[in-house]
Amino acid sequence: MRLIIVSGRSGSGKSTALDVLEDNGFYCIDNLPAGLLPELAERALVHTELLHPQVAVSIDARNLPSHLQRFPELLAEVRARHIQVDVLFLDAEEGTLLKRFSETRRRHPLTNENRSLAEAIRDEATLLHPIADLADLRLDTTSLNLYQLRDALRLRLLNTPEPGTAFLVESFGFKRGMPVDADLVFDVRCLPNPYWKPELREQSGKDEAVRDYLAAQADVEEMYQDIHAYLLKWLPRFAASNRAYVTIAIGCTGGHHRSVYIAERLGAALKPALKNVQIRHRDLSE
Repeated sequence: MRLIIVSGRSGSGKSTALDVLEDNGFYCIDNLPAGLLPELAERALVHTELLHPQVAVSIDARNLPSHLQRFPELLAEVRARHIQVDVLFLDAEEGTLLKRFSETRRRHPLTNENRSLAEAIRDEATLLHPIADLADLRLDTTSLNLYQLRDALRLRLLNTPEPGTAFLVESFGFKRGMPVDADLVFDVRCLPNPYWKPELREQSGKDEAVRDYLAAQADVEEMYQDIHAYLLKWLPRFAASNRAYVTIAIGCTGGHHRSVYIAERLGAALKPALKNVQIRHRDLSE
């Protein structure tokens, strides 16, 4: 049995995550009381023919605060039954969450006559800290639309054919903000920028002309070799520490040329040694 626990602040995309998992064969339970996690695990072991082998549950601020505080011990109890458990935590910037609630006119579960929406969003982060602190995978949905979030969830949660740590090599542009869910960040803005070549401006780091231009630059090759050597040495040690997900972010100014080129090369070079290597370009329209 595989169990995915979905959590996060209201408006961050939990419903979308459950929809994606349900569409991919998971039996989904929304708003499960956290205290029932061990019972769910017990039933899975005793009545395997009655439960789906893939289950996803949402646990969020609608739970009793006392149950949320007990989440670490409840999770440990479930994992002691040798069930594969992944904890997914979704979040977004407070301004984004406020905007999403204003657009949908939904009521936040923590708002009341004495607590404003902004206060409820901040209080929710405190309530969910025991879950966030133990998340195997964190996704910042601030800059993701519905379709990008679905793609990111499919890539990270469902596209892992080999056992072990799933590594994501992700390009991004600093002008849209650094990904807060990255474990390692490499800044390649010091490298020659194809953007200033008019014939290359509208292309990306996946196009041959841009690849040829960057491959001919000595600084680009030197930085690539340094990053590659570092990752080849240290990523296996991340895997040895039982990390389920590791994100390596490569950033340039716009996220179209240099970071894409380096991410593509690194992803391809790391796959033979690490197996579960995925590549994503956050700011590249494909």
